[in-house]
Amino acid sequence: MGRFFISIIFILFVYLPVSSEEVEKVVIDFRTGSIEKFEFYLLKGVVNNIQHYRNSLKELKVVVVVHGNGYKFFIKNLDKSPYRDDKELKKRQKEFRERLENLVKFYGVKFEICEAGLKARGISIDNLYPFVKPVYSALKGIVHWQNLGYAYMLFE
Repeated sequence: MGRFFISIIFILFVYLPVSSEEVEKVVIDFRTGSIEKFEFYLLKGVVNNIQHYRNSLKELKVVVVVHGNGYKFFIKNLDKSPYRDDKELKKRQKEFRERLENLVKFYGVKFEICEAGLKARGISIDNLYPFVKPVYSALKGIVHWQNLGYAYMLFE
């Protein structure tokens, strides 16, 4: 009988949702066009930090608002964009897309992108990866998430 109660307590402890006190939230202002910074800070850094929180039985919610020079990492067909001549990006695009998809699928990262900047650069919304949500402007997206309690972080 004692083992039964211990098992129930263990199951409740492991499977109960994380309380709001154990959830940290960050909105990342992502505007770099540097492949090195994109890979180090976004693809590796975000994963490492989310995993650190998970290892501590806590949660880190991440929203990335893309604008500036960061558009190029979220485009399906580079030939139909201002980044058509970026050889290094073309060479690594498939790898980057898979890693971005993993951030969404396994780590719950949300991606938003500035629609005003897309229009200014002649980039079609249809040419974005399906996991990227257009927002009116980067400012609107960042302010929205900050008003919901997300801390601000700049990746430039």
